[in-house]
Amino acid sequence: MTIAEKLKEKRTLVSCELFPPKRHLGFENAKAVIDETLALSPDFISVTYGAAGGAYKNTMGMAEYIEQNGCTALMHLTCVGSTHETIGGLIDSMRSAGIRNVLALRGDIVDGQTPKDYLHAIDLVGELKAAGGFCVGAACYPEGHVEAANQAEDIRYLKEKADAGCDFLTTQMFFDNNILYRFLYRIREAGIHTPVFAGIMPVTNKAQIKRIVEVSGTALPPRFQNILDKFGEDERAMQQAGIAYAIEQIIDLIANGVRGVHIYTMNKPAVARQIIEGIDAVVRAVS
Repeated sequence: MTIAEKLKEKRTLVSCELFPPKRHLGFENAKAVIDETLALSPDFISVTYGAAGGAYKNTMGMAEYIEQNGCTALMHLTCVGSTHETIGGLIDSMRSAGIRNVLALRGDIVDGQTPKDYLHAIDLVGELKAAGGFCVGAACYPEGHVEAANQAEDIRYLKEKADAGCDFLTTQMFFDNNILYRFLYRIREAGIHTPVFAGIMPVTNKAQIKRIVEVSGTALPPRFQNILDKFGEDERAMQQAGIAYAIEQIIDLIANGVRGVHIYTMNKPAVARQIIEGIDAVVRAVS
């Protein structure tokens, strides 16, 4: 089933995200994490593409395994540095594997890499829609993309992706729900009515969030910063506090009508389990 079809059937969707093992480790190393995540019965599981697409075989293998085990898979696909021939081959492989849901991303430009046939994610969105048979999602940035001059410019680019046929959008992680609510208001004003999944990151250690802030520019509200300051050096306390904060965020989002919540679980099924169990009654109440 496609994610677009699921959105028509169910009021609130909850999904999890996994990343593939490094190329040299092979797919077998991911099975245990996938199986534990499948046991949580998320509405779908997304699989990231790895740095510069380096682990794409494991990404596709994981997505195919998820589909074969009764859960909808969302496969990430990046295009920077790729040719139309390469992407065309991947599209054929996804179709053969029964993968119908794709998150179309430009991908990070790594040192020494030169963009080839694709400059922006919209180029990949258009190609996937033209191929037919795929439910296509794209990324969005409530605080603005780090490369955009301002949020107005970023929303103009997002409108182009939406108009190219995106079936849904998934946000970068954020830690202040008011940032998302303001963003949703602005994109609706701009004529973007595509369903939006709110990306939630349960922070379980201080070093993790430091790296996230450096890369994405995500703002930390004082309330969350206080948690880091108080519990950041205590691993167990930080994990418990981070999970509690994520649960509180999600409950507020659902109460305010957000249709989808995407949990960046970082291959930690035990963390995902605590969050999904913590919101179970709330999700059932609105579904």
